[in-house]
Amino acid sequence: MSFLEGISNANAFIVGASQGIGLGFVKKLLQDDRFAQVYATYRQPESAFDLLTLQDEHPDKLICLSMDITDESQIVDVVQQISAAIHKLHLVVNCVGLLHDGDLQPEKSLRRINSEYLIRYFQVNSIGSILLAKHLLPLFRHHERSVFGSISAKIGSIGDNQLGGWYGYRASKAALNMLMRTAAIEYKRSSPKTVIVMLHPGTTDTRLSRPFQANVPAEKLFSVERTVDQLFAVIEQLQDGDSGQFFSWDGSRLPW
Repeated sequence: MSFLEGISNANAFIVGASQGIGLGFVKKLLQDDRFAQVYATYRQPESAFDLLTLQDEHPDKLICLSMDITDESQIVDVVQQISAAIHKLHLVVNCVGLLHDGDLQPEKSLRRINSEYLIRYFQVNSIGSILLAKHLLPLFRHHERSVFGSISAKIGSIGDNQLGGWYGYRASKAALNMLMRTAAIEYKRSSPKTVIVMLHPGTTDTRLSRPFQANVPAEKLFSVERTVDQLFAVIEQLQDGDSGQFFSWDGSRLPW
């Protein structure tokens, strides 16, 4: 039985939907008749052309909102806009992630550690999700099943770390996992129908991974469509007791 079985007129919220996995989720949900409304965020309109085009094509179903996940006031504003229109959410997926940006690149050694870059990694990859958990709680407090997924990464597994390097990205994803697992414990008391999970998408052909694809075998480099289908299958197979867990794209649980 699908975790989302029986829901209709459902509402979804995809954070970081201008490209990559987030945009892929929006496209999939637009074709899913169980979902009546899809809210999606982007940071800069100039990089969200495809998303905004979809809004023009699906004006009754897709609502796009500008939001920087590192600015709590912007999160509050967006949640208020959503709350003014609907009273509950059934699926939230935070797809925002930072691996490289100009001079900010994964550190190959301790010599490359830069405190400002580390703070940026944590702002984007860790703190954003927990701020969403803070402000979205009222929209999850209803009597139907709901899922809050955050795109994490296997590289954030402490137990699986055999290669070293990539300090900021690894640590910020490990922090994401801890923050969301802790939130899952609180949600069990305050929003017991909500399952919070961390999702490892595998290496996906997106702008985030593109500079680092050279050593990835072709069969392990997923298209966005395949990644979204796989992650959605994991979401649909969730059980009530899975909140706070860290899942890979194939449904297996990853070590902390």
